[in-house]
Amino acid sequence: MKIGFLFNHDQVHQVAHSLPIALALARAQSSVEIVVATTNRRLSAEVIRLGLGLIGPRIRLVELGLTRTTSRLAKQAFEGVAPATRLLVYGDNLDFFRSLDVLVVAEKTSLILKTRHGLKNLRIVHTRHGAGDRAIGFDKASAGFDHVMVSGPKIRDRLVQEAGLDPAVISIVGYPKFDLALGGPVHPVIDDGRPVVLYNPHPSPHLSSWFAMGRQVLDWFVEHDDHHLIFAPHVMLFERRFVLTVDRLRLDRPGRIEERYLRASNIHIDLGSRACTNMAYTHRADVYLGDVSSQVYEFLLRPRPCVFLNPGRHAWEGDPNFAHWRAGPVIERAGELGAALLSARREHWDLYRPIQQTLFERSFDLTDEPSSIRAARALAEFCGLPAPGLAPAQGLLGVARA
Repeated sequence: MKIGFLFNHDQVHQVAHSLPIALALARAQSSVEIVVATTNRRLSAEVIRLGLGLIGPRIRLVELGLTRTTSRLAKQAFEGVAPATRLLVYGDNLDFFRSLDVLVVAEKTSLILKTRHGLKNLRIVHTRHGAGDRAIGFDKASAGFDHVMVSGPKIRDRLVQEAGLDPAVISIVGYPKFDLALGGPVHPVIDDGRPVVLYNPHPSPHLSSWFAMGRQVLDWFVEHDDHHLIFAPHVMLFERRFVLTVDRLRLDRPGRIEERYLRASNIHIDLGSRACTNMAYTHRADVYLGDVSSQVYEFLLRPRPCVFLNPGRHAWEGDPNFAHWRAGPVIERAGELGAALLSARREHWDLYRPIQQTLFERSFDLTDEPSSIRAARALAEFCGLPAPGLAPAQGLLGVARA
């Protein structure tokens, strides 16, 4: 049997969500051929870095590219605005995908192998990436997968209710990303007693706080140097000149980061380094400031104060797509930041911490067994393979919560 794990994105943020499953399976299944496919050198480097020495000896790594002249021309014409390579790479590598029995992916784009390219017999398993609440995570496309692995009961229940999935095709496996070692200390942030706030806006123009008030947020911290700020948006916010979203068609421009923010001694700006995806910042910060990014749930691995930005004045209360906004104060203007940060800290223990714990436990079903091993077992069972005792390996950590 040949099982492929595909990483097809511009950035590396999806790798940690499913690569640990490949590693666990490789340690347990000598009879299975495991292939990890990437679509650029950045992804290949991240796979090798996180591969615990198994890439090569136990797991074959291949890099897929664009082979047709028309695809390369389309990339040159559209890549600055739309993810042309991500869409075209499937048609250019159909022989590779036909060679697989099962394909494991963290995103939904790969379903075009079935819907557009006719690979009806290829079984595709979705690991998802993140445990957030946005509606797009529970749309009807999710029902196109042969099997779906989810982090907790919240995800399962919404997929059943909103996407129409049969519960029998869903496995609750926890969160494999938590098995990987945290990224270590964030050196640019001085530990001098000032609270460290992580501002983590999402790229989706109709939901992100960046386009409507992001610079006002940065201005507030320039003027209030009694706080440190880590500005580490979703890695796709500044990846291209324009941000295009398909769940609600909209195009917007993130712009550039002005010099006054780059010079501010209390602001650390990171638009896409490894620390943006390895939980280094969510682990280091004292306060989370954001909108709809699923990273808030990684932050809640240790419950701490949160503040949410709602410049679009969404009617969020009671809406499951904004369930995480119950974890802290929600404000509509940057001028309310000072009061909101104070309220989030003062009311955290009695009001918000119990809510955060409930939200986390609904989002993540964690046990003493590493999530990657649970997921590898679920994948083996889906493939009809024996699932021998899968033991933790050096480099994988248990999850400790405060």
